[in-house]
Amino acid sequence: MTAADRAGLRWPAAMVAAAVLAFGAFVAVLATGGDGDAAAPVPDTASADAGFARDMAVHHQQAVEMSLIVRDRTDDEDVRRLAYDIINTQANQRGMMLGWLEQWELPVSSAEPPMAWMGHGTSFEARDGALMPGMATDTQLDRLRGAAGEDAEVLYLTLMTAHHEGGLEMSRTAGEEAGTRVVRRLAETTLRGQRSEIELMRAMLDERGGAGKR
Repeated sequence: MTAADRAGLRWPAAMVAAAVLAFGAFVAVLATGGDGDAAAPVPDTASADAGFARDMAVHHQQAVEMSLIVRDRTDDEDVRRLAYDIINTQANQRGMMLGWLEQWELPVSSAEPPMAWMGHGTSFEARDGALMPGMATDTQLDRLRGAAGEDAEVLYLTLMTAHHEGGLEMSRTAGEEAGTRVVRRLAETTLRGQRSEIELMRAMLDERGGAGKR
């Protein structure tokens, strides 16, 4: 691959920043009744709406980070295409969720443990940078940064499958309990999309003999 080719493959980083800003411009419309939420009360900081927006924004950020890493660690078109899709989708969704919090005049962080808004305790213990179920540890991210080729592909697909699986319960709960329609819709969209990607990534792992390498 030539230097020019490699330079041309670096566009997604700039695109991610632009996408987040662009989606922020539409947040006010989405959060104030463009789809029937006008009469809904503004969520409070302990609500499922705010909790989902805060926690899933953090969860999504790591998915984007892992996808940006693998983009530069492999030339495999299928893996890179998946990474691009995750970067685009989850960066956009993260921008929307942070925009909602701003529109609701709520903080983007909370003193409560992650997922406390779900109304039940969790046996998950944050460690080594992994704040919620499915999130990769700092050690695993370092391994991904140091891997290349098929090793990077298998590790990325393994980590991202676990990452998606870890976020499913949040999406299910928000889809059922959020008070605003925009949050319920995003939760349902996320649930469907990540289930589909989990199946795709499992098939991609099988193609690479990943089950025996994990």
